[in-house]
Amino acid sequence: MAFGELVKRHLVDTRPLGVPAYRRIWLGQAVSHVGVGVTVVAVGQQVWELTHSSFWVGLLSMANLVPLVVFGLWGGAVADAMDRRKVLLIGSAVAWAATLFILVQALLGTGNVYLIFAAVALNATGFAITGPTRGAIIPRILEPELVPAANALNSLVYSIGAVIGPMVGGVLVATGGFAAAYAVDALLFAGSLYAALRLPSLPPKGEVSRPGGRAVLEGLSFIVRSPVLLMSFVVDIIAMVFALPRALFPELVDKSFGGSETALGLLYSAMAGGSVIGALFSGWVGRVARQGVALVVVIAVWGLAVAAAGLVHELWLVVAFMAVGGAADVVSSVWRQSILQLYAPDEMRGRLQGAFMVVVAGGPRLGDVRAGATATVFGLTGAWVGGGLACAAAVLVVGLSVGAFRNYRAGTAAKGREAAPE
Repeated sequence: MAFGELVKRHLVDTRPLGVPAYRRIWLGQAVSHVGVGVTVVAVGQQVWELTHSSFWVGLLSMANLVPLVVFGLWGGAVADAMDRRKVLLIGSAVAWAATLFILVQALLGTGNVYLIFAAVALNATGFAITGPTRGAIIPRILEPELVPAANALNSLVYSIGAVIGPMVGGVLVATGGFAAAYAVDALLFAGSLYAALRLPSLPPKGEVSRPGGRAVLEGLSFIVRSPVLLMSFVVDIIAMVFALPRALFPELVDKSFGGSETALGLLYSAMAGGSVIGALFSGWVGRVARQGVALVVVIAVWGLAVAAAGLVHELWLVVAFMAVGGAADVVSSVWRQSILQLYAPDEMRGRLQGAFMVVVAGGPRLGDVRAGATATVFGLTGAWVGGGLACAAAVLVVGLSVGAFRNYRAGTAAKGREAAPE
């Protein structure tokens, strides 16, 4: 096979961009994710300057997490009961209003940390509504065989935003202040609003459940009764809780790299950089049929990469191994999202996407707690390396022990249904 053909087969599959509705969603996300990264940096720095307390900066995670959990589950239920275009517009409007709110407080110079927390919580509420809805929309506007490629493209723009956004945010805060950073985010978010406005009507299909606690419980019950879906959640929790070493970065930099801020920045960006590379060369991902086994293997690779990063002493090697972990993580994300979107019936997709969001949002934060707690008992190396090895061992044992998940093939629908274009 010629080198050019080999590269083409492995580069990210761009066929979903040929569908206008998806292309607009993708472009809207591409610009808005940069804005999100800008605001993340600006908000953290503004709270620090107002309080000079890392505790208050840390509380920003809770201001994000609680709305993501509560409204992620509820938003998914709403997405199954209403026209998904309308739900996406409502959630986008809430998130944009939050961005405008935080911009106004910066322009007025209120200096009130509680207003910032309220804006962050409101923004997380909007994201909790749009996230599950957007995930449930993808299988409605694309053929099933294009869904993995679409998820890879989504991961690509998310990872690029995670790399570029914070860098742009740092420059904007330094040169134009907080208001300039928030204004750029508000401007870039217009891309997501435009994409939502141009979507066709997407009314619910199948049996419609009224949004509320009962509908949420129906979605959670469906996951528990579906070994394939349940295991796709379990292996992700194993990956994040057992192996994520993010909370150990400051200690590693302080002990091994002289407290260098450059080293700290490289560590925080290493995974995102690896994710960009993994997504760019994800053309092969959609051709893998045994996605259950493949998912287990790639999460084991993630765990081993983390363990290797904890054993080396040169900064460039730590960054390289964490980048390998980031590449493995993005492939894992593509397969987990694809399994969820194609295995579930359409009338359940919103609720299952909401549960997916809860796991994605909560897993890393539990991983931070695990890393910090085990480091106090076993030390930095024990917590870092031990977590990676435990992840690899646990995911191989647990993931391969469930026959339905081990034998799952791409595109297989729940209850024997064949996945079909919608």
